[in-house]
Amino acid sequence: MSVLIYLAIPVFIVSMLLEHALLRRHGRAYEPKDAFASISMGLGNLLFSALVKGGVLALNLWLYQFRLFELGQGALAWLLLFFTEDFCYYLFHRSHHGVRVLWAAHVNHHSSQRYHLATALRQSWTTPFTGFWFWLPLPLLGFHPLMIMTQQAISLLYQFWIHTELIDRLGPLEWLFNTPSHHRVHHAVNTRYLDRNHGGILIVWDRLFGTFEPENKADPVRYGITKNIETFNLVRIAFHEWAALLRDAFRARRLRDKLGYLFAPPGWSPDRSTLTAAQLRATLAANAPRRASDSEPAFDRP
Repeated sequence: MSVLIYLAIPVFIVSMLLEHALLRRHGRAYEPKDAFASISMGLGNLLFSALVKGGVLALNLWLYQFRLFELGQGALAWLLLFFTEDFCYYLFHRSHHGVRVLWAAHVNHHSSQRYHLATALRQSWTTPFTGFWFWLPLPLLGFHPLMIMTQQAISLLYQFWIHTELIDRLGPLEWLFNTPSHHRVHHAVNTRYLDRNHGGILIVWDRLFGTFEPENKADPVRYGITKNIETFNLVRIAFHEWAALLRDAFRARRLRDKLGYLFAPPGWSPDRSTLTAAQLRATLAANAPRRASDSEPAFDRP
């Protein structure tokens, strides 16, 4: 992780204190245990990221020897990196919602039932191991590994401020950029919002690939995961879905079912006793005009 993240820590602290003060005026101040859990998860993420950073950098430097293009480090290279890194993030994020073994690593970011700047810090302890693969094409394309790390940090810093309810719509910017409104949708458990708006800085990938959903005031966002863990225990937050995944795979009798529990979308089950987001949306559509908020998902999802 770039040094930019460490330099931004004082900004994070001041921003959270300011948001807490503003929310307190409306009776919606931070819940101390929830905020402490989120911040502690973020510190843990920094530790685990530091453990793998050296190895990932070494791998990227090795791949860079076989680069296909000489892009250099000028303005055009940075502009190209902005778009290609953001697309890699989209693939990483969408995959970590669409494959259960990857969802097990990512789910803790969604486990808070509150949505504010502290929630942005509720980062995974295991995505440092499951996520770096999605950026490996970049050194092969000719982007220097240190440039890649810097752009990843810029993307992560950008995503901090969109975790808030204090900012409503942002007009024309909503068409191009990921915004608080778009990201509130991403953190929602309402059926219409499941597995939507995976973008990092840009929202264009979601618009292009059919995963965009606007925030609908008629269907107010509900936060958390659909089977909330109701705990501030850091170990449970970090590993509860890993335990559930392994339990389901171990109990399954057929190999195809074991593989399904590992690699199918979250919510998949051989007997449809639990449903994926796509199955839930199909059920919701079949039962129209019932509102999306009337349909309760039957599995642990974002």
